[in-house]
Amino acid sequence: MWPWRSKQKDEERIELDQERIPEHIAIIMDGNGRWAKQRGLPRALGHKSGVDAVRSTVEECARLGVKVLTLYVFSTENWRRPKEEVSILMSLLTEYLKSELPEVHKHHVRIRMIGDPEGLPREPQEELKKAIQLTKDHTGMMLNLALNYGGRAELIQAVRRISADVQKGGLQIERIDESVVNSYLYTAGLPDPDLIIRTSGERRLSNFLLWQASYAEIIIVQECWPDFDVLSLHRVILAYQQRDRRFGGIKE
Repeated sequence: MWPWRSKQKDEERIELDQERIPEHIAIIMDGNGRWAKQRGLPRALGHKSGVDAVRSTVEECARLGVKVLTLYVFSTENWRRPKEEVSILMSLLTEYLKSELPEVHKHHVRIRMIGDPEGLPREPQEELKKAIQLTKDHTGMMLNLALNYGGRAELIQAVRRISADVQKGGLQIERIDESVVNSYLYTAGLPDPDLIIRTSGERRLSNFLLWQASYAEIIIVQECWPDFDVLSLHRVILAYQQRDRRFGGIKE
């Protein structure tokens, strides 16, 4: 057992089993607007405060040895929000990619995206391409950004591509199995998430990694995303380590 101490609350000590750190953690970062409303602040300030939680979570996951961290940044449904709020979210994404690149290099983090990049505005799209290119050879944790992403849209495009390859004769129907479907998803080549975290107390996946979440451990925390800190992360990982993962079987 390895002791990890939170930067925020030194009085609480949490011991994590270094041998059971989740390989892939995925997070639904929910509650920025609610956090701001509770404090009588504009929603924009909630989103800005959420960036600090992203920063600390990325750094700590890299330090703990997490292999893949997937963050649900912007869904296909988020375009329904007011244009001003969408614009703020895109600006924050652009700012994060620009300002955090030195830290990403420092921790040897590799950036990847899942979703449809063509639907993003030009500036964040260009910064994302730049970040992906500059970090493509890094061997540390993969920071997987779900942008303009929807689980149903992902499955639809996978079905279309599989159908096209069957029609061309490059794929036989009887050979289609889970591994083939996996290879047509945005997450091709990545392990399925071991742990999915959702903040703000909501109990739904919200169209996030619908195929990949089949056997993920899902843990809901009450804190809104801006309040999610290193100690919060440690608590969730500890809870994950106490789960009995059977993948549909039983233990002797």
